[in-house]
Amino acid sequence: MIKQVLVVKWGTKYGPEYVNRMYGMVSRNITGPFRLVCLTDDATGLRKEVIAQPLPELGCAWPTGTFGQWRKVVLWGADVPGLNPGPALFVDLDSVIVGSIDEYFEIGEPDDVFLARNWTKPHRRLGQTSVFRFPVGKYPFILERFRSDPQGVADRCRFEQHYITESIPGGVKFWPRAWTRHFRLHCLPIFPLRYFVPARLPKSARIITFPGHPNPGEAIDGRWLRTQATAPSRLSHVLDTLRPSRRLGRRPLSHLRSFLLPVPWLKHYWVE
Repeated sequence: MIKQVLVVKWGTKYGPEYVNRMYGMVSRNITGPFRLVCLTDDATGLRKEVIAQPLPELGCAWPTGTFGQWRKVVLWGADVPGLNPGPALFVDLDSVIVGSIDEYFEIGEPDDVFLARNWTKPHRRLGQTSVFRFPVGKYPFILERFRSDPQGVADRCRFEQHYITESIPGGVKFWPRAWTRHFRLHCLPIFPLRYFVPARLPKSARIITFPGHPNPGEAIDGRWLRTQATAPSRLSHVLDTLRPSRRLGRRPLSHLRSFLLPVPWLKHYWVE
């Protein structure tokens, strides 16, 4: 069976190099035939092996006052361009594959929905959709229900991943904890140790996700935001706490926490 990997590139946040890099990471960490499908509004610059398809429209009014990535809900439609019925593995474009992903396809049953457990609320049965596996076209009611009341769903669930977690008949399943790791929570030392100790690669990790900031490119350099031209020194970052115009975040403590040393091991994995 051909393994199906899915990414979404929408808007200008990520260029084609993110998709091409993902193809390279997948190809080095998977066995057997696979397809990388990219749903996008601009296929310019994608390598020829990538199957580029138009990203379906949301099909309803965009909910307001919500943090959720509601564009992802289109993946639950009856048909997803470029994908065949059966399991597909979705991976956020700013993720870094650091080990074999074969077992993401082998675990459980083909119709199971697997997600990472929400790392910030570990005691609640909530999923996180940076990396998830789903049966293509199996649960179209998820998109249909959202389209019938997008604002109501967003107000109740706040996040797209919470809506998915509550919608799967029989409940979602979770990846083994060691497979899918959150860069800030599982790689980066706690504050203030991050001023002296660089981020580490957790043992047995397969995919490192980068929700929020930094993203892999900034982490390699030791920057927190892409708007930083260069990586700050420890002292300059601390002194910027006293300069509101240079703070990363409105609060001084938030700025102080937004620091990391360069992460050279990411260069080995985050390449095309």
